[in-house]
Amino acid sequence: MKPRSAVLRWLALAMLAVPLCTAAPVLAQAPAAESAQPAGPAPGVNPAQAPGGAEQAPVATSEEAQPAEEAQPGLMGSIDRAMGTVNQVISAVFFFDVLFFTDAAVLPLVVLWLVLGAIFFTVKMNFINFRGFGHAIQVVRGKYSDPTDVGEVSHFQALSAALSATVGLGNIAGVAIAVSVGGPGATFWMIVAGLLGMSSKFAECTLGQQYREVRPDGRIMGGAMEYLSKGLKEKGWPRLGMFLAVMFSILCIGGSLGGGNSFQVNQSLNAMQETLPFLAEQPWIYGLFMTVITGVVIVGGIKRIANVAEKIVPLMCGVYVLAALAILAMNFSAIPGAIGAIVSQAFTPAAGYGGFIGVLVTGFRRAAFSNEAGAGSAAIAHSAAKTPYPVREGIVALLEPFIDTVVVCTMTALVIVITGAYNNPEYADLVSQSKGAALTSRAMGEYISFFPYVLSFAVFLFAYSTMISWSYYGERCWAWLFGDRSTRVYQALFLLFVFLGSIITSVNVLEFGDLMILGMAFPNILGVVMLSGNVKRELTAYWAKLKSGEIRRYDAHAVAGD
Repeated sequence: MKPRSAVLRWLALAMLAVPLCTAAPVLAQAPAAESAQPAGPAPGVNPAQAPGGAEQAPVATSEEAQPAEEAQPGLMGSIDRAMGTVNQVISAVFFFDVLFFTDAAVLPLVVLWLVLGAIFFTVKMNFINFRGFGHAIQVVRGKYSDPTDVGEVSHFQALSAALSATVGLGNIAGVAIAVSVGGPGATFWMIVAGLLGMSSKFAECTLGQQYREVRPDGRIMGGAMEYLSKGLKEKGWPRLGMFLAVMFSILCIGGSLGGGNSFQVNQSLNAMQETLPFLAEQPWIYGLFMTVITGVVIVGGIKRIANVAEKIVPLMCGVYVLAALAILAMNFSAIPGAIGAIVSQAFTPAAGYGGFIGVLVTGFRRAAFSNEAGAGSAAIAHSAAKTPYPVREGIVALLEPFIDTVVVCTMTALVIVITGAYNNPEYADLVSQSKGAALTSRAMGEYISFFPYVLSFAVFLFAYSTMISWSYYGERCWAWLFGDRSTRVYQALFLLFVFLGSIITSVNVLEFGDLMILGMAFPNILGVVMLSGNVKRELTAYWAKLKSGEIRRYDAHAVAGD
């Protein structure tokens, strides 16, 4: 047996064993969660980051928690309380501490699940996250794109649509809180997790292309629901495949309405109120505005979404990164010290063993929630890309975690570290209340006086782009469950939740949608691991053709001449 095969077998066994080993303790704890407040966080863990804490909002798209609110009367209050009970039970599973044998550290189940999957795919695919990076750049630039290939959007448009769903408020808010809680060392592990997550994106998006269905009207149906149902049926597991596909679709729809919609409106509204005070008194105006501009885009399907995303994503990333680079340039002499702190504190945190695990988990958790590698959502967007080779689109997809986490999130982290905002006593209240966007705004505002206005603009773009892409994810899952003719019903429901996001303040309702996004990782990673052999065969064949010269760059001028 080859060493790599042995490693993969152990990783696969570990991934299957984790849920089995934790099922009994979680079920034993669940009833208590319904009748009592969850226990306090483990030693050394900030309440704002502790799973199940009152201030916690365990989300994939943003980690900035909502402030505590008074109990609401009537129907909304009943829904809020019901969601709170459900959230406690779900959180008990997703955030179950797999290091239950020690009080020195906390390692949530969902983080371990995502990390094990990322490591498995990285080893299985011979570190495609590194060796495929250069080719991915060339493909996105259109060097291998033939406009006659079957699909709805280009490689760049598919990448932009997927990025618009992941590059969001969490890149601003979540990272600032992660560094404040875990220290500069969390940035190091965040980058490591982002690099590993590139392999997860490659595997799931390759499968999205491989098992996609081209409808008679030219529209594409692809994503985890397709490869889970079809792929596992080919493996002799039709019932398991269908169960996982239905589970994924339901979770995705719930996530699209909550974390990918109402939560984005609610959080961006809070940021906009800082520069537009009248929205505090009349939030419905913002909700109506967002509903209209979202509706204009989503009714056009993936083509219109991709057209908007390819313009918004470079703009929003460019504006934010340029602002961060300007501050770094002003503090150029402090950069080496900041990098030194990030590396040294990643391995030698003051709290010893528990502190080391805490810093590592904080970094991995931030990256996992930010880039959604392993959740399977991006496979829906990439399945619509024009390409004759499924692996080619998978290679394009591996750029997402790099851009989202290694570039954008790291920019935020460096600014927070260099300005010292993460341990500034004046900002302690922002950290304790998980107001990451405000923390980032104040840190940057110290050097760029008008930055709060820049941040408001960036937050608006981040929220809007996330919403239009998640509308497509939810719409495809809805169509897979109920048929294409029913998609207008979903779109109307999505737009309703856009407006509700500006006027409801029920933390539990919004948190429920975010938990759905996290839950998508469980059926998705299990299925992708079972189908990883298919991906490896496709990759081996494609790479051999690429190296032999059989696959060449597309030359439009040569084709026109022929």
